[in-house]
Amino acid sequence: MKYAFIDRHRSVWPVSVQCRVLGVSASGYHQHRLRRARIAQRRHLTDEALLGHIRAVHAETRGAYGWPRLWRELLKRGLRVGKQRVQRLMQKHGIRARGRRRFRVATTDSRHDLPIAPNRLERNFLPPRPDTAWSGDITYIATEEGWLFLAVVIDLFSRRVVGWSLQPHMERSLVIDALEMAWQQRRPSGGELLFHSDRGSQYASRDFTRLLDRHGITASMSRRGNCWDNACSETLFGSLKVEWLDGQRFATIREAKDAVLEWLR
Repeated sequence: MKYAFIDRHRSVWPVSVQCRVLGVSASGYHQHRLRRARIAQRRHLTDEALLGHIRAVHAETRGAYGWPRLWRELLKRGLRVGKQRVQRLMQKHGIRARGRRRFRVATTDSRHDLPIAPNRLERNFLPPRPDTAWSGDITYIATEEGWLFLAVVIDLFSRRVVGWSLQPHMERSLVIDALEMAWQQRRPSGGELLFHSDRGSQYASRDFTRLLDRHGITASMSRRGNCWDNACSETLFGSLKVEWLDGQRFATIREAKDAVLEWLR
């Protein structure tokens, strides 16, 4: 009530004088005015205008966001709208997040006689500092010329991709090149580095094991058939395919490489 009185008489008495007489703070009064302005702005944002913002975010994210993430993105952009309103408009106009395509390629061949390292990481995905725990994995991208395979090395401290390799095959050179890139970029020092992967023949190969030994890196491997032991890599590849690649068709392997590199960088 006091703030409303001050608002009505701003042209008669100075705001500071009214606040002093009425025993309220000037900063509280200005915050009250700001809140009222935001409420008015939200009321004046019509469904048509809000739908335009929703479609813009949906296009920018390539249809990757469902209504909860899209609503949070609108909040970040300063649009104070209710999540039920965003959900209603998206459902009404058929705006929804993309789903994953269902084909699957086996990138892990653990049926071999090569040495298997124990699971030394033990799902400790929050190391205390950079370059103490890396993880690696392989995924695939379809093109009209055939499959393109991506191997990555992730620093679990920052979840940053510190090394990668893109090749049209899954031979051991794919993972060796990714690890060499990570090593050349980071040059880790000052402590033991753990490298975690699945039990695939590429990671268990003698050439890859020798590379780990040469750099003083300790190997760690997931338990058989347990994707949760390497969950960070799985999450990364899920983001790549759902938020970036899904819906795209690549005529050549070169086109797919360019798209993946743009995302990685």
